Amino acid sequence: MKVYLDNGNTTPVDRRVVDAMEPYFTEKYGHPLFIYSQGKEAHEAVESAKDYIAGTVGAEGYSVTFTSGGTEANDLALRGVANANRNSREHIITSNIETPSVLRICEELEGRGFHVDYLDVDEDGFVDLDQLRELISEETILVSIGHVSDEIGTVQPISKIGEIIQEKNPDVLFHSNAAFSYGQIPFSVREAKVDLLTITAHKLHGPKGVGALISREGIDIEPVNYGYLSMSELRPGTENVPGIVGFKKAAELAFEDFKDKTEHIRVLRDRLMNGIENSISNIVLHGPRGEDRSPANVNYSFKHIEGESILMHLDVRGISVATGSACATRKLEPSHVLTAIGVDPVVAHGAIRFTLSRMNTAEEVNYTLETLQEVVSKLREMSPIKG
Repeated sequence: MKVYLDNGNTTPVDRRVVDAMEPYFTEKYGHPLFIYSQGKEAHEAVESAKDYIAGTVGAEGYSVTFTSGGTEANDLALRGVANANRNSREHIITSNIETPSVLRICEELEGRGFHVDYLDVDEDGFVDLDQLRELISEETILVSIGHVSDEIGTVQPISKIGEIIQEKNPDVLFHSNAAFSYGQIPFSVREAKVDLLTITAHKLHGPKGVGALISREGIDIEPVNYGYLSMSELRPGTENVPGIVGFKKAAELAFEDFKDKTEHIRVLRDRLMNGIENSISNIVLHGPRGEDRSPANVNYSFKHIEGESILMHLDVRGISVATGSACATRKLEPSHVLTAIGVDPVVAHGAIRFTLSRMNTAEEVNYTLETLQEVVSKLREMSPIKG
């Protein structure tokens, strides 16, 4: 049996998404800026996708800028806003468990003289709200906090964060990377007082290479790239029209019977967690339980064995998982997220992340549990460390 449980990294593209994209490769291939018929078709497709995707997060009237993915959207949000406001303010707040596509941008900004504060998190990965309240000042440009941790599944109290920002300084902008929650957790940018939102297609059974930055109208953002004209004022170049069409179709499929699909994922998550805890000893759960955890995320450390060994043995048996965040693979150092929540480095090296999607089944979870128990038992027998 083949079981794919690395959906937090990327997902298989739904066949219906491929079918929706195909005409825009071979028939409706015009440039959306031009007024001939193929151009009009492409233009209408992009505008339709903007309207639909904005509506899924309560962002009617917001601007939707399509990008090459979540990384570029984060870059445009952070650097674009920072550069546009540099003459008046130079302070940014984020957290120390953000995805590298946020943290590396912050490092680049620090290298150019911006001051970045990194919020601490507790043992379950929740940001310190009191620290946030203290750090917001007249100099603060932007707060960037991800909606969900891709690694440990923590769902941040986004609405509360938005309230704190508004209370302390309503001129501060709030950016949230929702790439790991979009299509799985209900969300409204207006209710949460989010000014800029990052989403991407390939984590909800859409194509790779297309994402979006959703931004409130009136925000001053400086482009980070310059070049050929496009439909967007912020991002130059010809739009990836097939990808944008695929993004919209993937979103339509995700939000169709939304509650049933998310409940299906949640049931599988709980089945996997209960099975691991009832059959394997010497384990450590990373992240919270219940409603405060992403319905798609399961992350445990298996003591006395390396996560990479577990991954390879599972892979031989047809099961795909991850050893840490999707952006930190092929590295030997402990995950920065697990380090931030206080996990011992030795324990952190034994972490395995399972991420589910609506395409997974109970049979796949059962097979994974049986195989995982066998693999862990075998590796522990070989391990020189007992306990």
